[in-house]
Amino acid sequence: MKRVLAFDLGASNGRLILGEYENKKLNITEIHRFQNNPITIGDHLHWDLNYLFTEMKKGIKKFVEVYGKRIDGIGFDTWGVDFGLISEEGDLLENPYSYRDTHTVLFMDEVHEKIDKKKLFQMTGVEPAAINTLYQLYAILKTRPELIEKAKYILMTPSLFAYLFTGEIKNEFTISSTSQLLNWEKKDWDETILNKLFADKVNFAPLVETNRILAKTKASINKELGIDPANVIAVPGHDTACALGAMPIQNDQTSCFMSCGTWVLIGVTVEKPVVSDEAYEWGFTNEGTFDGKFRLQKNNTGLWFIQQCKKEWNDNGEGISYEEESRLIEEAEPFRSFINPNDPSFFNPPSMLKAIQDYCQKTLQPIPETKGQFLRCILESLAFQYRFVIERLENLIHHNIRSIHMGGGGIQNKWFCRFIAGAAKRTVYAGPVEASAIGNMLSQLIALGEIADLEEARKIVTNSFSFKTYEPENCDHWEKHYKSFLAIIK
Repeated sequence: MKRVLAFDLGASNGRLILGEYENKKLNITEIHRFQNNPITIGDHLHWDLNYLFTEMKKGIKKFVEVYGKRIDGIGFDTWGVDFGLISEEGDLLENPYSYRDTHTVLFMDEVHEKIDKKKLFQMTGVEPAAINTLYQLYAILKTRPELIEKAKYILMTPSLFAYLFTGEIKNEFTISSTSQLLNWEKKDWDETILNKLFADKVNFAPLVETNRILAKTKASINKELGIDPANVIAVPGHDTACALGAMPIQNDQTSCFMSCGTWVLIGVTVEKPVVSDEAYEWGFTNEGTFDGKFRLQKNNTGLWFIQQCKKEWNDNGEGISYEEESRLIEEAEPFRSFINPNDPSFFNPPSMLKAIQDYCQKTLQPIPETKGQFLRCILESLAFQYRFVIERLENLIHHNIRSIHMGGGGIQNKWFCRFIAGAAKRTVYAGPVEASAIGNMLSQLIALGEIADLEEARKIVTNSFSFKTYEPENCDHWEKHYKSFLAIIK
């Protein structure tokens, strides 16, 4: 039996999941779970790296108490775009900025004066967006040049965690592809962009191939945690790349993927990035996959809306259970009001509830007042938005998409899955829930020589986990109100 540990960090929580692989089956067990919320330092949002690193070590200690000191592999996957700055002496200079900080917005036009916005998209395949590594790094250069001066290397977030455990300074391909600084043709850092924007002031750590052993855990970690030296593996560092690897999609041409959590990423696998005028205008992006290809996808706000609303209700002493949430959705009037999930007012408002009410008032719709009305408004709007994205995706790839394969924590919400099937008029296959962690484990098993490739990995997923199927329901009602939604978002 092989035992591998997957650290799977999202933008709201982190997990340590154990994978036990034997006889072509993978069993998973959650070892440790912890919160991951940005902290405010001065006027900016940062990730608390010391806290996260401490929680990771707690998780490994929990593993050791039950399973002993042998670990066959460790892998790290996280959200995209964020990074850490490493000094000449090998120290993390400060907590990384969170992508939800708005310090980049003021400098986007300045960047585009140096390199045309559309040209950036064509070179990198990545949608120009304020959260991207490129704009974050430029904002730091303009406001805190002394910090850039001290930085010897730049490591993307999962590669930063791997460094803390091994001392190895390498960036992995899939996470690096989210930066808008990677040349998609060369699959390496784009020197033209780096020179035009940063001269010789920044240095990204070199790339390492995905699904490869990176290094052993360093001696100080082994001693502190009471483990034997363990292989740290360069798994797909971006959680969506991991999730896609764990979805047993039969046909990449007729089925799209949805990785569902705080964000929902919708796309298909392509051999090379699609950088057409339509892809640029519609805000699509191209990022790396498990097997060295690319994901043509659209990044969408996901269950962030519900997370924020439930947080407000909890803070006000009005928290609801998952069972109550389901009942409230079922009892609420359908198709009462809609929001545009991509409206900037929803990015990080002081109150999500008020932001939704203000949007509905501004668009002359009934204003949500009850919890059920808020939940219905959010989920129906998200489902319609995802249909809109899928229709545009079909135009880009010149194929009909007949089914949707959903993975990630969001699929635990049955209403979410049902509404997407109904709104999109397509069959939804949901599973596995821990898609990112499972993809992380599969990559490790490939690196360790236990699994041959992605095709075999997906067969193992099918044999190891259960899936749910959602067929479209009430299509006439969804079709009628889809037109109302389109009128609102336009």
